[in-house]
Amino acid sequence: MMKIKSINFSKFSSFKIGENIDVTILRCCKKLPKDYYLIGLCNNILIGTQPPPLLKLDKKFDYIKIEDNTLKIGGATPSGKIASFCKKHDIANFEFISNLPGTLGGLVFMNAGLKEYEIFNHLICINSCDGIKQKEEINYGYRFTDIKTPILEVTFELSYDFSQERVEMFKKMRQNQPSLPSAGSCFKNPEGDYAGRLIEAVGLKGKRVGGMKFSQEHANFLVNSDNGTFDEAIELIQQAQKLVYEEFNIWLECEIAILDIRYMGENSLLLNR
Repeated sequence: MMKIKSINFSKFSSFKIGENIDVTILRCCKKLPKDYYLIGLCNNILIGTQPPPLLKLDKKFDYIKIEDNTLKIGGATPSGKIASFCKKHDIANFEFISNLPGTLGGLVFMNAGLKEYEIFNHLICINSCDGIKQKEEINYGYRFTDIKTPILEVTFELSYDFSQERVEMFKKMRQNQPSLPSAGSCFKNPEGDYAGRLIEAVGLKGKRVGGMKFSQEHANFLVNSDNGTFDEAIELIQQAQKLVYEEFNIWLECEIAILDIRYMGENSLLLNR
């Protein structure tokens, strides 16, 4: 029998938006529901009033171990735990991860990173509900992969010599991020440009609808400044896409995941965040 957990998304999600929703806890792939969206710590999610069926990895997938001269990490492991482990054991190449909130499965699914430092750079393979896939079997790019099944474990190259200098460098990169509840960057940067610049250019920096607004500190951050709602967030997202397209002929693609069946395309299910 599948375990169900009720989650209050107004407290659980980084946006502080949402209702109490029943989420299925995944312990094994044999009982995988047909249609679902896999969530982690909800640091990259805007959840609506009509979400798809939600799935969450069981805590048994929260682990880190060194094995066969590789680093093996469970898909439900929080980024902060990975950062602490690597610092304690002098492991290199993960210094940026403490600046990317979420669980490993979500970070791998979207190939999260900072500048040229991406989670796929030192990835060897993933173990998912579809079996083991080597890095070269996965189609991935900037904030994108074609993974459509729960990520249970990821194997990375193991290198030593943790760099505190890199930690400080990544910390400085994030200094302009607003402190109000958000889901990180709202839009992906289009090739050769920056979403924040485009949003500011069409006059939406600091623009507010109800309790939601594009941050005055960083225009590409949609923030919840005062009990904002899903509908208010959607209105601002659509305004930005419309105005930027009209002015620059560029369509801003969301980096955040919008979980509401009214705003999800037919291929948006069976994803992993």
